[in-house]
Amino acid sequence: MNRVVPVVKVLRKGALTFVMAVIAVLLLFPIVITFTNSLMTEKEIEINYGPIGQMNEVIEGREDPFVNLKLLPDQVSLDQYTKVLLDNPKYLTMFWNSVFMVVPIIAGQTLVAALAAYAFSKLKFRGRDPLFLIYVLTMLMPFQVTLVPNYIMADKLGLLDSSYAIILPGIFAAFGVFMLRQFMLDIPYAYIEASKMDGAGHLLIFYKIIVPMIKPGLAALVILLFVDYWNMVEQPLIFLDDPFKQPLSVYLSRINEGERGIAFAASILYMAPMVMLFLYAESYFIEGVQLSGIKG
Repeated sequence: MNRVVPVVKVLRKGALTFVMAVIAVLLLFPIVITFTNSLMTEKEIEINYGPIGQMNEVIEGREDPFVNLKLLPDQVSLDQYTKVLLDNPKYLTMFWNSVFMVVPIIAGQTLVAALAAYAFSKLKFRGRDPLFLIYVLTMLMPFQVTLVPNYIMADKLGLLDSSYAIILPGIFAAFGVFMLRQFMLDIPYAYIEASKMDGAGHLLIFYKIIVPMIKPGLAALVILLFVDYWNMVEQPLIFLDDPFKQPLSVYLSRINEGERGIAFAASILYMAPMVMLFLYAESYFIEGVQLSGIKG
């Protein structure tokens, strides 16, 4: 009987490992095929995919209603990357548009969220909890609900067709406050009291005591904000009329319109910052999400 139990555990662990490996392969397959297809020549892409969206297209004398997904290219080529980075100035322009929108949003929301979370978690004032509840309710509202008020406010302030129409609402979003507050609730209040006895004010306590203890939470928040705003499409389409002011995410949503040959290379370059950021701060991200209590 004692021998049966270890065997069952081994089999269960092996089955779970196999299932997780299959899921990992399925999730990674689109990324892998995008990377390998980015190394194909323009001609090979045209042969394999043809005019995407048009059925029954004649390709090389054959009628084929489906695209031909190939994992490995017949000939490795960097032509797609050359066209994206050197021959297509629109890509780099929109790339820097994305950077100049996302970086201020991340920096601003992280600072505002950390200070607000400190107030909601460690400062005692009348109406704190009801105010926090009202504040968090804005996070539960879908984008479509807050779109009209944000648009009207941006119009009144003269911010339409300006990146500030996206940056300012992003800085004061409620998600970061909620996440960091959950993280700070686990910090004992005794640290605050001990610092006050030594003569420290709230700003010094926040900078010297709280910030070092919430580094995993800050790292997790930065990654989540970067992924969210780096992939935004609706806000730029609504608030920015000038195509040269729109971010890279909007460009990629339209890239198949006559530019199919560089679609794969542009997608890989677009994903690269997110992948590198996640790999750099992976341990902080996992720890931060776990300690913040956020599930899902």
